[in-house]
Amino acid sequence: MEDTLNWMKSNATYCVTGATGYIGSWLVAALLKRGCTVHATVRDLEKSKHLLSLWGGGERLRLFKADLFEEGSFDEAVKGCDGVFLLAVPLDFNVDFTKENFEDYIQANILDPAIKGTLNLLKSCLKSNSVKRVVYTSSLGTMTAKDSNGNWKSIVDESCLQEADTVWSTKAGGWIYVLSKLLSEEAAFKFAKENGIDLVSVISTTVGGQFFTSKVPASVKILMSPISGETDFYKILSAVTVRMGSFPSVHIEDICRANIFVMEHAKAEGRYICRSQTCSLSKFVNLVAKGYSYSNIERIPENNDDEIPCDISTKKLIDLGFSYKHGLEDIINETIKCCIDFGYLLPISQ
Repeated sequence: MEDTLNWMKSNATYCVTGATGYIGSWLVAALLKRGCTVHATVRDLEKSKHLLSLWGGGERLRLFKADLFEEGSFDEAVKGCDGVFLLAVPLDFNVDFTKENFEDYIQANILDPAIKGTLNLLKSCLKSNSVKRVVYTSSLGTMTAKDSNGNWKSIVDESCLQEADTVWSTKAGGWIYVLSKLLSEEAAFKFAKENGIDLVSVISTTVGGQFFTSKVPASVKILMSPISGETDFYKILSAVTVRMGSFPSVHIEDICRANIFVMEHAKAEGRYICRSQTCSLSKFVNLVAKGYSYSNIERIPENNDDEIPCDISTKKLIDLGFSYKHGLEDIINETIKCCIDFGYLLPISQ
């Protein structure tokens, strides 16, 4: 790949966990196209069949049934691999909010298993004696653009992590997923440091573009929420802009390229924000409305209140040598087209 020092061997073998997910399915295809051997892990082999014709790969693709919540489940999948992409953390908004002792229920049934699952995979990597690096896909949800006094920071970089207590107390849109990512990533870096594992994290913003999954990805639903009418996802879109001061996004191809880039670059370390562009909520809604002429969505007037108060910086990744291929209009237009083809959105009227 361009701009890498390629410390991995040219015919590297990689394990992609969560291979039937949005990023995972793209990443498997991208790695096979590069000539790599891929060990793709899935929870249900039957549900992955629709991807096999897309992936191709022949003998360079091996499927493994594995479950993050079963210790040792990934031992065979990571055996002989040079690197592992950790993507297998479920994005699930279907939580029973009526449960008694709700916070204890969330801790015991969602957060603790997510942390344990992440550590189970890292333990398998440790046992492999072949894995050189693990790339963990994190989320911008783990970050904040405000300081402890509630004031906007001028620059948001990889150090601007949310406090778990703040996420618990505010319970903003998507907060359970945010907590699972925040606590899992923290546990992963702690385990990696204690056990000598080379771990790098890519902090993904909201991902859009074409998808291969059997269901519409949650991030796509967030992007399309201004025109789909799905209020729960629009609440998440709004919560992101309230917390970050703007709405950042990235194309699916670019987030996959970034994952491969930091896997193969010898000097990659720590955390990297991955976002191609960011804009105000009103500008984003208006661009979506412009791209989908079927919609009767009312345009939001743009004014001085829409000025972006801080820079969500991707400088660390760019300084390492990475460059983005896709801008915001690419992301929106390709997402709309794929959603129409899938049947999630009505065809655009002529």
